[in-house]
Amino acid sequence: MLHVDEEITDITRLRDLLPTEGFTNTFLKVTDRLNPVARQFIDAAPFIIIATKSKTGLIDVSPKGDPAGFVEVYDDKTLIIPDRLGNHRVDGFQNILEDPNIAILFIVPGHGDTLRVAGKARIVKDRQISKRHAINGREPLLALVVEVEEAFMHCSKSMIRARLWHPDHWPARKTAPTLAEWVIETVDRRQTLAEVDEDHTNDEKQRLY
Repeated sequence: MLHVDEEITDITRLRDLLPTEGFTNTFLKVTDRLNPVARQFIDAAPFIIIATKSKTGLIDVSPKGDPAGFVEVYDDKTLIIPDRLGNHRVDGFQNILEDPNIAILFIVPGHGDTLRVAGKARIVKDRQISKRHAINGREPLLALVVEVEEAFMHCSKSMIRARLWHPDHWPARKTAPTLAEWVIETVDRRQTLAEVDEDHTNDEKQRLY
């Protein structure tokens, strides 16, 4: 086990180290619905990250992407997120069946701030929703309907520190491993790296929508 100088185990000690004084707006900026600013941000976002939790407590974080505005603001308390073709693991969906609590991070490329939304989710199969969210004639089979309980925008410090939107600071593409390399490392299959990579490329071409 890793040995540390101190483990923080209660809120009193945490607030000793990270006091609330001087951060009034941070605590007052939370709302329980989607105001006009949230709606505008959601409409501009082509990428989200969804967090769910299983009954065992294990957290799943799943990226979702589509053309900007793909998440539908049905009303100021309700979001609709279409489900596209994926790997059929359905980790997030299974978690929601066990625990409906969900958190969503909305990201707009080039924008430092992010929008955070939390609430309760349910999995639905609805013809009208599927028709509204069709792309290239392909309708999503399922969707998530999220009842919003909390929404607020997060500042840009993390994006600034990461220099996320500055290509001159991006690492060379080939320095990071690929999904194909992960499969070769973890799955006992008699395939070469090139064959696995080709499988993934074909999957992207045939099952994107």
